Formats: sequence, C-alpha cells, structure tokens
Amino acid sequence: MAIRIDRIVTRGGDRGQTALGNGDRVPKDSARIEALGALDEANAVIGLLRGTLPAGRNATFIAWIQGLLFDIGGAVCMPASPPRPLAHAAAALKAMETEIERLRTDIPPLRSFILPGGTPAAAHAHLARTVVRRAERRLATLARGEDIGTDIPACMNRLSDYLFVLGRYLNDNGKADLTWAPATPPPDPA
Repeated sequence: MAIRIDRIVTRGGDRGQTALGNGDRVPKDSARIEALGALDEANAVIGLLRGTLPAGRNATFIAWIQGLLFDIGGAVCMPASPPRPLAHAAAALKAMETEIERLRTDIPPLRSFILPGGTPAAAHAHLARTVVRRAERRLATLARGEDIGTDIPACMNRLSDYLFVLGRYLNDNGKADLTWAPATPPPDPA
C-alpha cells in the first residue's frame, strides 16, 4: 500500500477538532481520539523497547507488533456499524500466544508480584505493558459508547500478556526480576 503525505501543517485541528479516517470531524478529547492517542503512545513506547533489543526473533516480533498496533489504530479511526473485523485477528492472537509460550518455557512460575525493572530491555517491556493497558482502558471507554467488535480488545489484552512475559524473559528468564515485598519502615536518612 503506497502512502503519500505531502503536508504536515494543515491548521485543521487549530480549533480543537480533528478528522477521522472517514472524514468525520470530532473533538480532540472524544473517546475515539483518546483511544487513538493511547494506541499511538503504546506504539511509541514499544519502539523504545525495540531499540533495546538485539537483532533476532524478539526484535522481529516487536516490529510486527508495531505494525499490528498501527492496523488497530487504522480500524479505530474508521468507525463503521457494524465494526469491520480486524484483518488477521485470529492469526495475531495465535502468534502472540505462541510467543508467550515460547518465552516462558524456561521461566519459573511466579512466587511474588514483579516490580517493573531489571535490565533496561525488561524495564522497557514493563513500561510498554503499562501503556498498552492504558490503551486497553481507553478502548473499553470507547466500547461502552459504540460497538468496536471483540478483535481489538482481545488483541490488546494478549499484547499486554506478551509484554509481561517478555519482560521476565529479558530479565534472564526471571532470575533478574525485581520482586515485591511488603514495605518496611523507610531507611534512616542520616
């Protein structure tokens, strides 16, 4: 698919509205635009994660995820009733589930909650997971007002699962995970 964008500055949004893919104009703080913004943030943070990964299967899969998120954003910006199914949704879900199982092969079961962090790549995976969860919440808000189908929420939920497992994998298969323990009195500042 060839895309050509000749202009960046259009002044079309100067009054607090923006255009959807079908040409409809909506307020920039509408539920649909909030969902699109959250998807864009998720893709940007996943781009940061991608930059920390060495070339190989995980980096290739993350690149594919970025394309999937763009496809999801494209579906969200083109409202339709009934909603159009997301292309290849079943295959996308299967691919993420397969990767989750591949990554967790050598990861021991959880014995505590995991704190975000560890290696830089794992920290980026955990950050990406939280931003994907925010996008999920924004999509849930949109779905309360109109039908967005079931493919998009399922893909976003699976993506956050994948990013959690990827974070553990990137922490030396869970060996470098930061585990939660109940807070104790703070250290003496002296």
